[in-house]
Order: sequence, then structure tokens, then C-alpha cells
Amino acid sequence: MSDPVSDIGETAESASGRGVRAGIVVTGSELLTGQLRDLNGPWLAGQLGALGIEVAEIVVVGDRPDDLAGALRFLADAPVDLIVTSGGLGPTADDVTAEVVGGFAGLPMVLDPDMEAHIAEILRRFAARRGFAGPALDAANRKQATVPSGAILLNPVGTAPGLVVAVPGGPVVVVLPGPPRELHGMWDDALATPPLTELLVRTPPFAAVHLRMYGLPESEIAQTLREVGAEVDLRDVEITTCLRRSELEIDLRYRPGTPGSEAACDKLVAEIERRHGSYLVATDGTPTDEQVAQLLAGHRIGLAESCTGGLLAGRLTNRPGSSDYVAGGVVSYSNESKVALLGVPAELIEQYGAVSPQVARAMADGALRVFDADIAVAITGVAGPGGGTEEKPVGYVCFCVVTSEGQVREASPVLPGGRTDIRERSTDLAMHLIRRTLTPTP
Repeated sequence: MSDPVSDIGETAESASGRGVRAGIVVTGSELLTGQLRDLNGPWLAGQLGALGIEVAEIVVVGDRPDDLAGALRFLADAPVDLIVTSGGLGPTADDVTAEVVGGFAGLPMVLDPDMEAHIAEILRRFAARRGFAGPALDAANRKQATVPSGAILLNPVGTAPGLVVAVPGGPVVVVLPGPPRELHGMWDDALATPPLTELLVRTPPFAAVHLRMYGLPESEIAQTLREVGAEVDLRDVEITTCLRRSELEIDLRYRPGTPGSEAACDKLVAEIERRHGSYLVATDGTPTDEQVAQLLAGHRIGLAESCTGGLLAGRLTNRPGSSDYVAGGVVSYSNESKVALLGVPAELIEQYGAVSPQVARAMADGALRVFDADIAVAITGVAGPGGGTEEKPVGYVCFCVVTSEGQVREASPVLPGGRTDIRERSTDLAMHLIRRTLTPTP
């Protein structure tokens, strides 16, 4: 399992002209079978990027020693200065990360008595609560306290310690547990260790601009980038576009001090604002949910949902303090509930149908009244996969936002995708209707 240090290859430190580079190895066979979705790789990439460290690769491997060792060698050969691993630090036989990292670094595995005592105290409290004790727990303790010789140990958030291993002639390896709560809780301690502080001195944070847009097709921003790139040298500006929650996110970053990079970034941002300013949601990356929460301060909002089944209420109440402005919501899925709970006239439903601008307006008025709110939102639509007609196809959704001051904002688009897509996109659109309704106009 051990690999000679001479096989590790050139490090990023010895490669001229490069900043600090990192690779991430996420372990867990359950990630490869589709049982779980990886949350740690993206989180770690975001943390490293915010520190000015370029992430070269994220590698996901199963709980197999040879595959993990291969991933470490691959990243060292990339080359990178830093490797961060997550997972494989538990007490079971398939938790092999510490041992594999030790072999990769050419370091023997030793039992750390201080960590053994520390974990024993954690396990003692666990045993007192759960009633488990004895040889199995003792063996688990010894396994988790057996670490590469000379490694810097990070105190457990759960029961597994983290590790920082400086590989002779190679990268620094930070070994973190798999549960996100434990990994997050250990991150600051890892950054405070000497090997990490020495790396961070070498890499100033990126300067970054985060634009968020709603309603603009990716093809339009792609054309803008091409045209601006033909006139402005954007080679030193890293540009990333991503469609997330119906919003087009454009991340621009560059190294401070790189000649011309700041001016190039400023010119690009100015041109995006000139061409597409009406679609801009934020120029500082502020999430829509945070903007809506800020705009709702001092208001009371009532909700009337049909096809979204409470998704909008769930999203609004996901933020701490939302009880200050969310008065309540009604999931009026059936026609009877629209009539009984929101006061929608039955004849209106009969005349126009439950999915119609007229019924959406009546639902919003009902929510405004029922919850004594000063703003209300209604959503009613055909989420599919059945129930669509030529006049009202699957994806046809009617929205209405009303305020106690008489403002009305309506929309009745046909949203693309399957049932889940339509429901989620409906919630996204409703959030933006709230934002637009409450945003002061010059």
C-alpha cells in the first residue's frame, strides 16, 4: 500500500508561475452507487476558492484502498500543493483513509495515546446514553486513534479525528471525516495548522464578482461574452456560468495584481449591465431568498398554493426569523378547498377553470384577507404529467401577487420540464414576483 516518495512527482510549489492548487478526494462507495449525493466536494471547493486556492480536480472514489491510493497519486502528479480528503475515518473495516494516506506519505501507523484517551471519553458518554460498551467499542477507539506518525491531529467533532499530513517532497494532505457537520466543524482548525497557514501565505484571495440574472437565456450571455472577448483581453479573468434555481449565475474572478485583469473584468461587467440590466437580480451575489427576506421586513405575506403544494411556504420559512413576515399559507389543492378556505367563488372556477388567471387572482385576494396580510401570492397550474389540454398544456401555471395597496402583478407562462421541474420553477418564479413587487422603483 505504501508508495515511495520519489513517485509523487513535481509539486505545484516547484512549478513556476502558478498559484496554490488543490485537489479533493471524496470517498464512499455509496456515492458511486447513487445512494447518496456528494455534498462535501462542492463545499470544500467553495471554501478553497474563497481562500484563493485553485481547485484542479474533485475525485470521487469508493472505499477501496487501491482506488484511494490511485486518486492520491493522480492528484500529486497533477501537480497540486494540497489534497483534501473526506470520509473513511470511521471505526469499520471499510474506513481506510488514514492508513492509505499514511502509506502514500511513507509514514508508519502508530497509536496516539492522547487521542485514544480523548476518543475514549467521547465514547464513554455515548455508551452511557446508548448502553453500549465493551471490546467492540474499545477496538473502534483504537482504530480511530491509530494515525500516520508525525501527523497533526484535529480534535473530533464526532468520534473521528482529522489529520494534517505534510508529505515529504509532495503535497500537504488534509484528512477530514465524511459527515458534513463534522467536516465543517473541523475546517477552521485545519486551516490554523502550520502547513496550511504556510500555503495560505502564498496565495492571496481572488478578486471576484458574482452576478445573478433571471429570465435571460444562456445563449444571450454566451454571445455577449464572445463579443466582449473579441474586444477585451479576458484571458486573466476566469468566467463561469451556471444555471441554478432558474437563475443564471455568472462568476468572474481574477488574481489581484495581474496586469489588466481588473480593468478587463470591470469592462465585462459594465457591458453585461448595459445589455442585460433588466435581468440582473444581484451584482454582489446576494441570493434571491435573502433579498426577498429583506424586502419582506415590515410586511405580512399570505400564500395560496395549489400545484406547488406548499413549496413556496417551505422556501420562505426556511430562513430564521421568517415568522416575522410569513403570516401563513393555504394549500388549496382541490376546488372545494379553494372555495371553502379562500372564498374563491365556485362559479368562477366553473366558468374559467381552476387553472386560470381569474382563479389565481381570487386565491390571492382570499389569502390577503384570510391572513390579514399586506401582500399575498397565489399559484395554480397543471404540473402534469397528465391533466393538460391544448388550451392549458402541462406546465401552464397562473400566478398572482396582490398587495393591500391595490398593486397586482400577474403571470401565466408555460413552464418546461417534468412535474418536479414545473413545481420548482413555479416556486422560483413566485419568489421573483415577490421581489419585483416589493422592490422600490425609481
